[in-house]
Amino acid sequence: MNIRFYNARILTMRDKDILEGEVWVQNERILYVGDGKDVDGVYGQLSLGSILWDREIDCNGNLLMPGFKDAHTHSGMTFLRSYADDMPLHHWLNEQVFPMEAKLDGDMIYHLTRLAILEYLTSGITAIFDMYLTPETIAKACVEMGFRCVQVSSQNDFGPKTEVTEERYLKLNQADPLLSFFLGFHAEYTCSREMLEEMAALSHKYKAPVYAHISETKEEVEGCRERYGMSPVKLLDSIGMFDYGGGGYHCVYLNEEDMDIFKKHDLTVVTNPGSNTKLASGIAPISDYLKRGVNVAIGTDGPASNNCLDMFREMFLVTGLAKLREQDASAVDAWEVLKMATVNGSKAMNLPDTDVLAEGKLADMIMIDLHQPNMQPLNNIPKNLVYSGSKQNVKMTMIQGRILYEDGQFAKEYDVDEIYRKANEIINSLR
Repeated sequence: MNIRFYNARILTMRDKDILEGEVWVQNERILYVGDGKDVDGVYGQLSLGSILWDREIDCNGNLLMPGFKDAHTHSGMTFLRSYADDMPLHHWLNEQVFPMEAKLDGDMIYHLTRLAILEYLTSGITAIFDMYLTPETIAKACVEMGFRCVQVSSQNDFGPKTEVTEERYLKLNQADPLLSFFLGFHAEYTCSREMLEEMAALSHKYKAPVYAHISETKEEVEGCRERYGMSPVKLLDSIGMFDYGGGGYHCVYLNEEDMDIFKKHDLTVVTNPGSNTKLASGIAPISDYLKRGVNVAIGTDGPASNNCLDMFREMFLVTGLAKLREQDASAVDAWEVLKMATVNGSKAMNLPDTDVLAEGKLADMIMIDLHQPNMQPLNNIPKNLVYSGSKQNVKMTMIQGRILYEDGQFAKEYDVDEIYRKANEIINSLR
């Protein structure tokens, strides 16, 4: 479709400036970003006579910006939302999550992922970095709903072997433009040394980055030191796991040496403040990562540990908890947080065409309703987004040039009531 957005405020995320003008979308890509005052000149510049618009949308002064990138989540865990709460992480995993997950099959995860996608869209999330049990059915759900998904393997001692991970890596990276697949494993404490070395070898074979849960709790770090005499980060580095990049989810307990390793390999820290707060795992040293120039992205984690998939809440927690940890109200500026939720997430997920709004980039963008009390006055729009923004401000979510959520309504092809019904049926069958 050809869609013209006009009378808009535009935050391209290339810098802090707010432009006033238009964004033109042609099929899946952005054709033009500018003031729109010289339309004939623009047509000439683009070697176009004119454009037949399928839709022309008056933004009424609302904000267009790149969509948020949820850089760590487990979408299929929607079935455990508010089911396994108020427990420490290791008890939560071993006594509630793992036993329930053992009952799941691929078809269930397909339906549970569809529910998560609806929630992502309401939060302005246009791409996810998903780690869960049946990648093929997750991919099917995302493609059918037009949602962008980067998956990462969750290999561990209880799941698929390295050969299966390699098959998925080759298959799912070719399946659809909306899909890609990274190498990864659940965590050091759920993988044998042999399995970790196999994953490192696979990374070297394909010159591919690797992601995993890393140093989420003190117990995890202490356990690794007891087993190997070093931190999880140092252990993984010692076997060449990060020679081609990647990063870690959570990274609450990295020491100075660990941070140096992250910087050396240009690794990404994906912070998950909502989950880490709810599970009392701790507060990640975000200020230290930023001072070192480490790429920091933001994830919601799964809906069993958060329990919502809301990037606005995560953005506020990133800066709020950092200020509390450092006892410094100036720590982790709101602009840095907004970059984490957009540009930095695109880097982590290897989605360079989704980082900013610019000609030629993919049309993955959102419209923020500025005509609500929490967005007024317009003293500083980026700070409003981080400190007072909420899901209620998401007026539209577009992925690959398709509007999937607009003015509180989902795309017509979604049977929302059926998605809800199926999710409840699944959890009731597993109790």
